Amino acid sequence: MSHSTSQPTLTDARLSLEGRVATLTLDRHDVRNALTGTALVDDIVATAEWVNHCDDVSVLVITGEGSAFSAGGNVKDMANRGGDFAGDVAEVAARYRRGIQRIPLALQAVEVPIIAAVNGPAIGAGFDLANMADIRIASKRAKFGETFLNLGIIPGDGGAWFMQRLIGYQRAFELTLSGRVIDADEAKTYGIVLEVTEPEALMARVGELATRMATQPPRATRLTKRLMKMGSRMELKDFLDVCAVFQGMCHNEPEHLDAVNAMLEKMAK
Repeated sequence: MSHSTSQPTLTDARLSLEGRVATLTLDRHDVRNALTGTALVDDIVATAEWVNHCDDVSVLVITGEGSAFSAGGNVKDMANRGGDFAGDVAEVAARYRRGIQRIPLALQAVEVPIIAAVNGPAIGAGFDLANMADIRIASKRAKFGETFLNLGIIPGDGGAWFMQRLIGYQRAFELTLSGRVIDADEAKTYGIVLEVTEPEALMARVGELATRMATQPPRATRLTKRLMKMGSRMELKDFLDVCAVFQGMCHNEPEHLDAVNAMLEKMAK
């Protein structure tokens, strides 16, 4: 049964779908794609939910328009104790839970591969957003910084959870506690990014990776991503039970027989 839904209407981002690859472009370059003080939280969450309900999507690419990937929080609002940062402890906490913290929950639940095409600086919550993807490809113009402590605040969007799982506790600790900003090459040596490209080659390289994944059988692709996410939080025996059931589902999917027959044809040549 095919299930496709119409694209959500976004305010501060653009969404396109081509060849089973959805591309979400953060489009508030006037504020360097800051996640606070814009509608980007709503746009990202709406896109994540749409991807899960649209069978025409096999990969989600996230990138930024303009010079930055995302500058994270709006520092001017912090200075004024305005916008997302106004009020007492309970008010600020509620705003985080109802605001920016919806991004990690939504992206963690996305059933297709997510590739971050990091076109420029990814700072603070922008760095954390990149780390919520499955794969990061960076332009040489990209910079990364877990800069919260420099401003006397903590990573409020889950950054401390994502980064240590990505690169290990010790290096994540050093980057978070120092608040230093690193370039794309250093990020690659730590395993934060998979590859670094020339700026003009970034989207072509990401497109190549995304297209390769998007040509795989779509239902098995989604099940595989779900298993990859489950693997880090389940005991082996329980995990294998889930694998057995997912495999039973795959063996009963028409896409499995199509793929097997295509392989047999290749072997016969």
